[in-house]
Order: sequence, then structure tokens, then C-alpha cells
Amino acid sequence: MKMGNNKLFAPSADRNKGPILEVLQKYYPYEKNKDSHLFCLEISSGTGQQVVHFAKNLPFMTFQPSEITISNLPSIQDYVVESGLTNVLSPLAIDVTDPIDRWNLGRENFDLIININMMHISPWECTLSLFEKAGKLLSSKGLLITYGPYAHHGVISPESNINFNQSLKARDAQWGLRDIDELQSVANRNGLELMEIEEMPSNNKTLVWKKIFAIEVKLM
Repeated sequence: MKMGNNKLFAPSADRNKGPILEVLQKYYPYEKNKDSHLFCLEISSGTGQQVVHFAKNLPFMTFQPSEITISNLPSIQDYVVESGLTNVLSPLAIDVTDPIDRWNLGRENFDLIININMMHISPWECTLSLFEKAGKLLSSKGLLITYGPYAHHGVISPESNINFNQSLKARDAQWGLRDIDELQSVANRNGLELMEIEEMPSNNKTLVWKKIFAIEVKLM
């Protein structure tokens, strides 16, 4: 859905931004961080609705949005400009499978990386690359926070998620709900461990991953 100017509007993003913010505030409470200057990279920012909501409510953190879909970049930029916030930057065109030196980040590390509703609507290669890049870009004890529907211990539930998974695979055989157990194996290989599973509305989950050891970054 398109609004005025270039802004796109996704009803699901609007519904989810509040519950996801609550999780972010749990791990980055204002009183503890109000004098900090933290940096967050969002991979797959979608329309831009959520990142400005996060930035408004987490003023001690600077957000770098990004998106692979070039046509979404003007929408994200319009949300950023309209917000008037100084702690959210202009979006970057980032393909998570590209080498980091092609991302034009301007930084070599981040305190937080966010990824919302990407894994199940992208090839498995994108998930592998997300964890690989997070292992390299997160600062010591930094967090990767991912949100979406997931399988767990080989089981998808409830039935609505089973049906959703089937519909995704019918659209693209490379899509589908990822199993948390398999994600843990990928994360561990990249210096991350699963710290918490937060139950969310509409049968979604927020997974909180913590960096436990450093992965070397090789920039050209």
C-alpha cells in the first residue's frame, strides 16, 4: 500500500513495531543506556515504518536501515526525513549475501543487528549470510535480534503457521519457516549463541542471539 510521496505502508509492520520495540527496550532499557551512544544495523528494513519507531523510542542508539529491494529505499528515506530524527541514517542498498566491503557501512562494528521477517521469505543462503555477517560485525557481547515465524525441534505450530509455510513453499521452494535448532547450529559456527526466545503476537517469535567470540573481518 502506497501513501503520500514515496512512503509505503505495510499493515503487518505497523502492528508488529510496538511488540518488537518492547523486546528491544527489555534488552536496551533507557535508564541503563541513556548516556550511551550505541549503533544498530537493520538488515531488510522493508518500508521503513519500524526503524523510525525504534529510533524515536531508543534515542541513545543510532540506526542504519538497509534494504535489498531498491524500490523500497525512497520509502525508507521519506519515513526518515519525515521523522526529523537525527539518530536514524539514510538507508543503504544491501544484499546480505554480498561481501561486507560492498555494504558501504562507514563502520566496522555494531552493538545491535536487527532482522525482521526476512528468513522465511528468502533463500537459505540469506540466513547463512546473515549469521556470518553478524558474527563479524557485532561488537563484543553485541546482539543479533531476529523476528518472524519459526519451526522448533522440527515442529511447526499452530496450524496457521503450517498453512503459511506451505503457501510460502508453493510460491518459492527456497522459502519457508526456519527451524530454531538449525539456526542455533549456524549461529554457533559464527560466534553467536541463542540467549532467549521471546513469544510474540500472531504466533511469531523474537530470537535474541549474543556474540560469544570474535570472527575476523577481512575488508578489501
